[in-house]
Amino acid sequence: MLSLNGKIVAITGASGGIGEATARLLAERGAAVVLSARRSERIDVIAQDIREQGGRATACVVDVTKAEDLRRLVSTAIAQYGRIDVLVNNAGIAPISPLADLDTEGWSAMIDVNLRGTLNGIAAALPAFREQGSGHLVSIVSVAGLTVSPTMAVYAATKNAVRTVHEGLRKESTDGVVRTTAISPGYIRTDLADSMADPHVREQTRKNMDAMGIPPAAVARAVAFAIEQPADVEIGEINVRPTVQA
Repeated sequence: MLSLNGKIVAITGASGGIGEATARLLAERGAAVVLSARRSERIDVIAQDIREQGGRATACVVDVTKAEDLRRLVSTAIAQYGRIDVLVNNAGIAPISPLADLDTEGWSAMIDVNLRGTLNGIAAALPAFREQGSGHLVSIVSVAGLTVSPTMAVYAATKNAVRTVHEGLRKESTDGVVRTTAISPGYIRTDLADSMADPHVREQTRKNMDAMGIPPAAVARAVAFAIEQPADVEIGEINVRPTVQA
């Protein structure tokens, strides 16, 4: 019987949406979770709620654009629970807009959070994984990188860059120490649209989420499936879409 009992999992962007759903599900299935996000009050509440329901959880304030914050997240997991088995790189933003709008600030922000944030997580976790002799890197990517739509060019580019980094790390890690999984959600009912500056794009995205979006728990279940596999099994990539999404 596959189980998450004893797994120590750190999650970025855990103050809501996919990150929160993942933390709650993994804790329910026996993992100890370290929730991280920029909003301390929110992750504190979620961690407390998990503990009150019999789970193991702690919180750590993290800005993924800062390498030292990711190192602190890893060290918090190790100090609290003795090791870190999984890092879930979930933090992401989507201030999408047509390229012609020349929103260079939005472009830079997506590169910093979506790509650099993931690289900061890898840089923090890999030494611990290597020292332990095992570890699993899970990153939340996006189906937006599989079929690029108008307004989403830079967002898709950052997600595809993460996908490429994962494949590179996989090929460098065939000694069985580090496993990698990239999970690409479609329309999921989250607050991702809040990061979109263009009001028309934001409103359309919210309409699409309301019309066809599935709960964040659908992605959380995919995360759980990937990390509960035996050490000799690697689930490389999973796409999680609503059945009605084209």
